[in-house]
Amino acid sequence: MKPNPTPSEKDLLTMLRDPDTQRQAFGIVVKQYSEQLYWQIRRIVLNHDDADDVMQNTFLKAWNSLDTFRSDSKLSTWLYRIAINESLDFLRRQKSRPTLSADDDLRGVANTLMADRYFDGNEAEARLQAAIAQLPDVQRTVFNLRYYDDMKYSDISQLLGTSEGALKASYHIAVKKISEYFKQHS
Repeated sequence: MKPNPTPSEKDLLTMLRDPDTQRQAFGIVVKQYSEQLYWQIRRIVLNHDDADDVMQNTFLKAWNSLDTFRSDSKLSTWLYRIAINESLDFLRRQKSRPTLSADDDLRGVANTLMADRYFDGNEAEARLQAAIAQLPDVQRTVFNLRYYDDMKYSDISQLLGTSEGALKASYHIAVKKISEYFKQHS
């Protein structure tokens, strides 16, 4: 018996609009996009447990918003947008909590990552993540999408609703800030 091939995006969208096949189709969506979304979220929120929570919220929001998806963008773009917004909302909620000084907080990022059993990087990767964590949310998101996902500026522009010029400037500034971080913390 041959395994069922993954349906095309067009077929998947048709299935998502049909109440009889909607749950099955959404299960395919979750299976197909979970890993990509997890890593995108994880690079923003850093912690595995937080990434799992944000991913769960992402799929919950997607499920509850299926009726509003107009298909004027790809399904993956729509899901990425939800995931990034959920991640940024999570970070805003975290920032409203009292924390230590900024330097202690950034050292804590590296230490927390190294202690996280799901983190498979080395000390250099933990330091890079600490440097990225000090970036403003938009710069961090643009840097992650460009550096880790090798996403084109045109795709990031569609995802974030920002001009390509502004994204290029954000990426350039982010790279400069990361370089400065390494100079100051070496």
